[in-house]
Amino acid sequence: MINREIIRTKIVQLTYAYYQNGSKNIDSAEKELLFSLSKAYDLYNYLLALMVAVTRESRRRLEIEEAKSRREGTAKPSTRFAYNRFILQLEANKQLSEFTETQKKTWNDEPEYVGKLFGQISNSQIYKDYMADPTDNYETDKELWRKLYRALIQDNDDLSQLLEEQSLYWNDDKEVVDTFVMKTIKRFEEQNGAKQELLAEYESEEERDFARKLFRATILNADEYQRFMSETSRNWDFSRLAYMDVVIMQIAIAEMMTFPSIPLSVTINEYVDIAKLYSTPKSSGYINGMLDTIARHLVQTGKLLKAIDDPKKQQDNQ
Repeated sequence: MINREIIRTKIVQLTYAYYQNGSKNIDSAEKELLFSLSKAYDLYNYLLALMVAVTRESRRRLEIEEAKSRREGTAKPSTRFAYNRFILQLEANKQLSEFTETQKKTWNDEPEYVGKLFGQISNSQIYKDYMADPTDNYETDKELWRKLYRALIQDNDDLSQLLEEQSLYWNDDKEVVDTFVMKTIKRFEEQNGAKQELLAEYESEEERDFARKLFRATILNADEYQRFMSETSRNWDFSRLAYMDVVIMQIAIAEMMTFPSIPLSVTINEYVDIAKLYSTPKSSGYINGMLDTIARHLVQTGKLLKAIDDPKKQQDNQ
C-alpha cells in the first residue's frame, strides 16, 4: 500500500523537521520516517474498520426497532443494511481482525461520531435506493459501500478533524489512503471469505529500501546538492528562497542521483506537485524550472548518467 507518492511526501515532511530539530540524529530521524509510514498503514486499516463500526451501530439500532415492532405488532424492519454481505466478509477478515486486536484505540471509543455517520448514511439517497432495490446479491452490497465511502467518508470534514485529533501523522495521509480503501473494496470477492487479502503495508521490499536510501542520500549529501542548486541559480537570489523550496529540491536531486531507473521527468513532476501543496504559490513554477536546469547541468557535466527525457513520452514510473 505504501507507495512512492506517500514516501516522497513523508520524506519532505521529515527532512524539513530534521533541520528544525537541533539533535540532527539521522538514525532517529530514519526511525521516525518509517514509523510515520507505518501510521499511514494504520489509517488504512482504521478506515476499513470504520465501515464495520457503522454497520454494528446499525445492528444496535435495529434491535431497538425490532423490539418496538414486536410490542406494537408492526412489520419487522429490514435487516438488509445491518447484514450487508460485503461488510460481513470485511468484519470476519482475518487481517483486519488481527490489526484491530493490537490497537489500544478503536471505533468503540468514538460512539458519537459513528452514530452521526450512520445517521448521514441512513438519510442519504444512496442508502434509500439500496434499501428499495429488488436486486439482492453480494455485488449490490459491495457497490453500496463503494458509493457510500466515496460520497460520505472520502470527503468528510468531521472525520478529517477527528483523525487529525487522534494522530498528527494523519494530517496529510487521508486523501491518498482513501484511494487504497476504494481499491480494496473493488478487490473483494465473495468466494475468498475471511481469507480475502488486504493490501500489504508495502507494495514491495523495494519501496521500504527506496524510503531509506532516499532519506539518507538527502541528508548525507546535502552540501553537494545545495551546491548544485547554487551553481544553477545565477539569475535568482538563492539565499531568499523559501526554506521548504530548498528542502524539496534537495530531495529531488537526491532521487535523480540515487535512482537511475526513475526518469528525470517523473522525479521533477512529483516534486513540483509536492511544492504546490507544501510551499508558496510561486514555488512550483520556480522549482520546475530549477530542477530542469539542474538536471541538464548534471547530465552535461557527467555527474548524472541519465537522458533528458520528454515528459509527454514518459510513462508513470513512480
